[in-house]
Amino acid sequence: MEQRIAVVTGANRGIGLEISRQLAQLGIHVVLTARSAAKAAMGCQKLKDEGLNVAYHPCDVTDVTAVQILRDFIKKNYGAADILVNNAGVMLDPKGGSASEMSPDVLHNTMATNVYGPAMLCRALVPLMKEKSYGRIVNLSSGLGQLSESGRGTPAYRISKTALNSFTRTLAAELTDTNILVNSMCPGWVKSDMGGANAPRTLAQGAETAVWLATIGDDGPRGGFFRDKQPLVW
Repeated sequence: MEQRIAVVTGANRGIGLEISRQLAQLGIHVVLTARSAAKAAMGCQKLKDEGLNVAYHPCDVTDVTAVQILRDFIKKNYGAADILVNNAGVMLDPKGGSASEMSPDVLHNTMATNVYGPAMLCRALVPLMKEKSYGRIVNLSSGLGQLSESGRGTPAYRISKTALNSFTRTLAAELTDTNILVNSMCPGWVKSDMGGANAPRTLAQGAETAVWLATIGDDGPRGGFFRDKQPLVW
């Protein structure tokens, strides 16, 4: 079977690195990305030291040129990207932030990474997926993006994840007649730099559903939102 190629953004540490690890353990060749080439290289080396087949490339997902350079690198070296995991994300709200006092800069910068970045990555890599008639796109969202559970606090982050879920549904509908499956998932509250030391879930638990969606068969879900492989109410 032809080896699959996966691109995982924000993969130098945390959930992104763990997703990369689990995909590579399945025999998938993973290209890790991070804003800094040095950080991407460090994450890559950790997995290489475990005997895994991975590579790296720098990519600031908010930079159109950087995304285009990544696409050109993938096309030149691999011909296509079979899997895209849009993991890179930020939470810039001050603790207990207020929607009525939200900084325009915080909102803009949050949207740039959490929404515009995944959209640009899809714009760059979906054409390569179409050439091979195969693709799996996983957008890392959050339960804070559920309109059904919407509440106070972290407004910019909540808005960005709701928008990412909407983008997931829109792109999935657009690609209905292709073998490119697009879904989003919530890793839950995970011990990471973002989640903090008090989070109850491990990185492995947080990554599991993303890996499942990245490797589902052709009859898998489209435009869904999942946690622990179970659908979430939007």
